[in-house]
Amino acid sequence: MPKGKAKKICLVVMSLGGGGAERASGLLSQLLDRLGYEVHVVSVMDVIEFSYAGTLLNLGALKPEKNTLFSRIHRFKILKRYLKQNNFDYVIDTRTRIGNLKEFIISKFLYVPKQTIYVVHSSKLSAYLNTSKWLGKLLYGNAHSIVAVSKSIARKIKTDYGIKNVTTIYNAVDLSKANATTKTKPDQARYILFYGRLVDDIKNISLLIEAYSKSILVKENIKLKILGEGEDGIKLKKKVEALDLSDVVEFLPYTTEPFQMVSDAYFVVLTSRYEGFPMVIVEALSLGTPVVSVDCESGPNEIIIHEKNGLLVENHNAEAFAKAMNRMVNDKHLYLQCKSNAAKSAGQFSAEEIGKKWNQLLR
Repeated sequence: MPKGKAKKICLVVMSLGGGGAERASGLLSQLLDRLGYEVHVVSVMDVIEFSYAGTLLNLGALKPEKNTLFSRIHRFKILKRYLKQNNFDYVIDTRTRIGNLKEFIISKFLYVPKQTIYVVHSSKLSAYLNTSKWLGKLLYGNAHSIVAVSKSIARKIKTDYGIKNVTTIYNAVDLSKANATTKTKPDQARYILFYGRLVDDIKNISLLIEAYSKSILVKENIKLKILGEGEDGIKLKKKVEALDLSDVVEFLPYTTEPFQMVSDAYFVVLTSRYEGFPMVIVEALSLGTPVVSVDCESGPNEIIIHEKNGLLVENHNAEAFAKAMNRMVNDKHLYLQCKSNAAKSAGQFSAEEIGKKWNQLLR
C-alpha cells in the first residue's frame, strides 16, 4: 500500500478483450487498485470484455466509422489533455506498437519518459519495440522501466537493444477462479483442451492436431477440444476433416470465462511457435490442471517444472508431442503427481506476489 496520498496510475492498453495479454492488463488494473493506487485505464480499441478496475477512457468508442487523419489527431489531443489534467505519477503502456513515427510522437510528445513504463508481452520484440535497435534505444532507453513478462524476454531486450532499465514481472493470475470451479474426478475428464486465438502462425494448432492424430488419445476416445476464434478456424477444421478426426475433435466458440472447462480438462495443451508469458498455462495450473507444452521461446520453461506440474516437449515435433500426451494418459503416477503439484506451483504468480514486484517498481 503506497504511503500518503494514493499515486495515480494510467494503464494504456490496446483493448480489454481477446487474448491473454489483454486479460493480464485487466488483472493488472485490479491488482494496482487493490494495492491502493488510483487507477485509470485507457483503451485504444472499443473492445471491453475482461474485468478491470478504475476509471475507463475508451478512445476506441470515439473512433468514427471512417478513421481519418483528423479523427486520429482528435483522439490524440483527447488523450494528451487527459494525461495533463490528471497529472499521473506513472503511465504503464502495455500496447503493441503502431509504427515508427507514431511511437516517436507518443514517446516524445505525449509521455514523460521518467514516468513511463513499457510492458513487453511477447518474445517477438518487433511487436513492442522499434525494429531499429538504435531508434528503439532512443525511444525507450530513458523510460522509468521496461517490464518484460518473462526472464527470456528481458534477456533478449538487454542483448538486442543494449537497454539496461529492464526488469521482469510475470503476469498475475486470478486465483479466485479456482474457488469458483468444481473439479471432476481424473477418470471422468475425457478431453484435453487448447484455448486461445486460432492464429496458426503463432499458436501452431496444426502441429497439435497432427500430434493428436498420432496419439493413443484418439483410440482411448479422449477428445481434443479447441476453444477460441481466429483467422485460421476454417483451415483448422478442414485439417481435422482430412485426418478423419471430426468425431473426436470439437471446436468451441470463444468465451471470456473458460475456467470451468479448463478445470474439467484432463490436461491443457500449448504448441505455440513463440510466446511471451502464456496465461493459459498459469490459469490451467491454478485450477489444478496439468499442462503439456512445447518448450517454445519465452514462457513455458519458466512456469512448467518438467514431470512435476506438466511436461515440456521439443518444439515443432509432432511425434514428441504425441508421445508426451501418451505419457500423461498411460503413466497414472506421473499424471497424478503433476495434478497434485499444479495449483501450488501457480502460487508464485498470485496477485499478492506479483503485487510486491509492482510496488517496488512504483515507489
